[in-house]
Amino acid sequence: MYSVTVPVPGRVRQLANRLHPDLIGFETVREDHSCLLKRLGEGDHVAQLQHRAHRALEGTPAVEAEITGIDYFEDPPLGSAPVVYLVVESPGLERIHADLTEAFEPVEGLEGNDYVPHVTLARGGDLETATRLADREIDPIRWTVGELEFRDGTDELPVSRVSLSS
Repeated sequence: MYSVTVPVPGRVRQLANRLHPDLIGFETVREDHSCLLKRLGEGDHVAQLQHRAHRALEGTPAVEAEITGIDYFEDPPLGSAPVVYLVVESPGLERIHADLTEAFEPVEGLEGNDYVPHVTLARGGDLETATRLADREIDPIRWTVGELEFRDGTDELPVSRVSLSS
């Protein structure tokens, strides 16, 4: 699945690394940290998807984002539960997501009104551990999102990037 993601600063990856020992009991622990902004579709027509996304993002300004805490999805629409994640607060990213859902059909239950900006840490553990992690206080991490990445879902490296105007 081809998608647009938000790269996160090293401070977010460092936080995820500090939380790693508490995530060991989960089925899957993420090693690659980013914030999924919008799924675009299958990669059969990558150039076309990329062109449409670039057009939809044309003139989009850089936006502010902030990691404000840890939370979890108790019953996610896809995959094993619970999903523990870092909360990303950003009205700007939510606006960009809304713009992209006008250009690309939203995935029901995950996007559009159901979209929750987040950085997944782990999934498939026990609810008690997820709850304990969500109760933990963390220092907020603020950053400016100046670019977005296009990923194909099979590789950890971005296929390409698009700069947001400053």
